[in-house]
Amino acid sequence: MKLIIRNLSRSTTEEEVKALFQEYGTVQYCDLVTDKSSGGSKGFAFVEMPKPGEAKAATKNLNNMTVGGNKIRVKRAEYKTE
Repeated sequence: MKLIIRNLSRSTTEEEVKALFQEYGTVQYCDLVTDKSSGGSKGFAFVEMPKPGEAKAATKNLNNMTVGGNKIRVKRAEYKTE
């Protein structure tokens, strides 16, 4: 299940995001979205967790948690179809 994490502090690292989600299960990948020109965080990330039960537990427990001074938002990522 692919999750989107929004409202991340610009100082939060990809490793920190991955570690948060690994507490709830296997993380297939974690991708902190960065600005191409500055290399800095854009304040959101994607996490893929292969087991839906683990992803749901992570979403429930991490949504609205304060990380790096910001209250993060976690939800299932929507896939756009054209």
